[in-house]
Formats: sequence, structure tokens, C-alpha cells
Amino acid sequence: MLIHRGGLKVVAGLGISGVSVVNHFVEQGYQVAVTDSRITPPGHDKIPAHVHTSFGALDSNLLLQAEEIILSPGLAPQLPQIQEAISQGIPVISDIQVLRRTTHVPIVAITGSNAKSTVTTLLGEMAKHAGKKVAVGGNLGRPALDLLKDEPELIILELSSFQLETTTNLGADVAVVLNMSEDHLDRHGDMLGYHTAKHRIFQDVKKVVFNRDDSLTRPLVPDAIPMQSFGLNAPDLNQYGVLKDAQGALWLARGCEKLLNSTDMYMQGTHNIANALACLALGEAIGLPLPAMLEVLKTFKGLEHRCEYVTTLNDVRYYNDSKGTNIGATLAAVEGLGQAIAPQQGKLVLILGGQGKGQDFTLLQTAVQQYVREVVLIGVDAPKIADALQGYTHLTFASDLSRAVHHCYQTAQTHDVVLLSPACASLDMFKNYNERGQAFVACVQSLAHEK
Repeated sequence: MLIHRGGLKVVAGLGISGVSVVNHFVEQGYQVAVTDSRITPPGHDKIPAHVHTSFGALDSNLLLQAEEIILSPGLAPQLPQIQEAISQGIPVISDIQVLRRTTHVPIVAITGSNAKSTVTTLLGEMAKHAGKKVAVGGNLGRPALDLLKDEPELIILELSSFQLETTTNLGADVAVVLNMSEDHLDRHGDMLGYHTAKHRIFQDVKKVVFNRDDSLTRPLVPDAIPMQSFGLNAPDLNQYGVLKDAQGALWLARGCEKLLNSTDMYMQGTHNIANALACLALGEAIGLPLPAMLEVLKTFKGLEHRCEYVTTLNDVRYYNDSKGTNIGATLAAVEGLGQAIAPQQGKLVLILGGQGKGQDFTLLQTAVQQYVREVVLIGVDAPKIADALQGYTHLTFASDLSRAVHHCYQTAQTHDVVLLSPACASLDMFKNYNERGQAFVACVQSLAHEK
């Protein structure tokens, strides 16, 4: 059977990124083995037949024979089998680390608690529109190593805290932490551990973009490294922000120069203005022409299940934010859309609920009181959310999503927005957040047909 220590690459955890790592090393002529705690892990049928596999439990003996271990982001480095290998001096790295040492192509690195998929995709569209041969992936869509097959001149990566905790000296041409709110504390221990993992994105960075509205996004880096900020206030010289005109319209701006009226963006809401500003700053850092970037902002529709506009019925707009699985994401959606419709006296009718993951829902109180006409509660943790929001708005319970949507239809008034942004995981009622979002869209579309 196996195996000699020298040169063996052991992939711990399969799935889409694990398959890409296996195939990358096989193509490079390395000896590769795979271990996974699952008996039939996803992707097991997509790796070469000669690759040694050990499924059903993480194989400590195999891990200890590795020259290095490439760890799936879904597996914590704190696992005993991984810690034993680390204690023996065996490097444990990510597929992102493998990518970094394989290519000198410039990398744009994007992370944050929320909005990273939107910003990554939008910046990719801007780069394409500007004529760049760009590859987009990482935590979003295609695995990082598969991007090399495109022979790109620019790589744009969405990175999770799980990927970053096993990535060292990424050396990105520009990097950003878009925002920071409580998430994955079961993995990282506390907010400091989460913050530390996220900020590994700035190791050896060439340029930095940070969010002026969130001090936790600004890194401690040498003064010589260029830094540019974005935020929802008036920007200083050469920074990105928002200016108001005499009519109260919000303009995306660089310093004192107005660039684009926010009403000309397809994506609406102040949170999406922030996303657009982040992209403009990142794009400037890599030399994208401003006119091309602004053109894309007029047509980019956003991502499915991420504050996705569905339709308008009776002068009420419906948005699917099923990807809002934590409080930070839902706050961004509520505040962003709430501020956008406030001048027309509009309010939100908000669908919340699902598996709450032990979050503190009192953090929603202020935004709900300010922007929400009514909260419709679904799912297993609906009573806990109701306890947290009692007295801050009108609350209604619905036994399922269909009844929730119908109630919203009856309650919403002219210029209101009906928003599904549950602040919860979906697994108590649906297979995943995609299925929940699709169900919401189907319910809304059925209302349109009933009219």
C-alpha cells in the first residue's frame, strides 16, 4: 500500500475545493491522498482512480505521513487529528495558499461578514467590462485553483474566515474587509478570534481598502502601504463616499466629485451604495477606468437571494434576501432599504425567522423600530425573536412562508417594501437558503397571477 513521507500531499476534506486541490497536484505530478470523515464525501467520484482515499473518519496515520496537509475550509484546524499533525511539524495550509505560490497573477482579495459575494461578483463584471481577462471565485462559485485554467491576467477572490485562517502571506495586490459583525463564533471562539482570522487577508498586501463606517475593517499595516476608504458619509479628498444634492438625492462621489446618482443604479438601498463604493475603490487600486465601472453599476442586478428585487405589486416592491442568515446581513438590508424608501414615507414589512443559531435578536430592535411596519415571524425560533422585538413593531406569526407572504401582501401599503431577510438559517423548514428564496419568489409570483 502506501506510503513514503517525502512529497505526499494529503487533502483533508473533499467537496468542490478538495477535488480541485487533488486534481491540481495530480497534474503537477505529486503523490496525493485524500481523507474525509464522511463515508461518501461529495466529489469522491471526480478524483483520479489511482489517488489513495481513506473515508469514514479522518485518517491520523495518513495525515502524519504528509509532507503537507491541504485542509478543507469546512474542517477546523482545532480538530485533534489536525492538531497532532501540526505538533509533528507538518504544515497545514489552504487551497488559497496553494494558489498564491502557484501563480504571480495579481490577486484582489475580498472578505467581510456580509456583502462579499456581491462585491466580488460586481468587481468581476467591472473588470470584464474594462476588457480585463479576469477569473472570479474562491469561496464563491469556482474553487481558487480552477481559476488558473482560464490563464487570467487578474484573479478576484472571495475569501471566508475559514479559508483565511490557514492562509499566510497572501500578498494580494489589494485587499478589503468590507464589514465585521458577529458570525462563526462557534469556530473562532470569540470576536477577537474572528477578527484575527479575517485580517490575515492583509498579510503582505500591496494596497488596502477599508470601510470608514466600521473601524474593525481598518488594518494595522505599515504607513507606506497605500490605503483608500469608502463610506456612506461625505468623503475626504481621493476617498469614496456619498454627497447629497439640493434635492436630497444621494450621489456616489470621489472627494468632492459627484460620480453617479444612486437612483441610476439598478441595485437599490444604502447598503448597495456601500457595496458599489467598495468596488470603485478596489477597481481604482487595480487600474480599472472609472467610466467602465460606472456603466456596470447602472445595469448590475445583484445576486440571487441577496436583496434580489422580485417584482412590484400595487406600488409595493418585493425583495428576496434569503441569504440574510445572520443578524448583520439582515440589519444591512433593513437599514439600506429602509433609508431608501423613507423619503416616500414607505416602511418595510419584514419576514424573519428560522434557526436562530443562538444570536442576540435584540440587536435588531432599533432598526426594526425605525424602518419596519410589521414583522411576520416563521420557523422554529420565531418565539425567541418575538420576545426580543416585542414592543418595537407589530408582530405576527405565520405557520409557513406562503402564509407569511400572503399576510405581507394584505398589510403592505403604497411605497412599502416586503422583505424576506430572515436573520436565521433555513434548515428547520428548507433544504438551504436557496430553496427558501426560491419558495419566496414563487409565492410572490403567485400573488401577481392572482391579481
